Amino acid sequence: MHPWTCALLISLAGGVGGIVNALLSDNGFVMPKWKRGVWCPGMITNVLLGAAAAFISWALYGSGAGIEIAAISERASISFRFSALAGAFVVGIAGAKWLTSEVDKKLLVESVKVAGKKNLSSEQCEQLSHGSPIEVLNRAEQA
Repeated sequence: MHPWTCALLISLAGGVGGIVNALLSDNGFVMPKWKRGVWCPGMITNVLLGAAAAFISWALYGSGAGIEIAAISERASISFRFSALAGAFVVGIAGAKWLTSEVDKKLLVESVKVAGKKNLSSEQCEQLSHGSPIEVLNRAEQA
């Protein structure tokens, strides 16, 4: 198989991993946006980051690491196994999850800042703690 075909398949598997991360997170298929100074990446960014993470991992540590790009010819081929696709899928999920976790932490910090300025009852505080980080921030703003 041609090395660029392998790279494309690896990137696609990582992108699918990014989609899975979007489904697993509380955010779902939202578009990228800014919320109180925090950038929320959305599904498109999850896919792109998953694809990039998978490609980088494959190119550094997988069978892509041994490819001499300057020496690629029409006859060049490399070993490409299902394990490479499975690894790319997992790396895509993990790379996108890392970004999602970092954004969620920032959203929760912003929620604490907003809620800390308000005089909330214990019932309101209990309601704030349920839901995704973006929902918590929205509730804190509305309280």
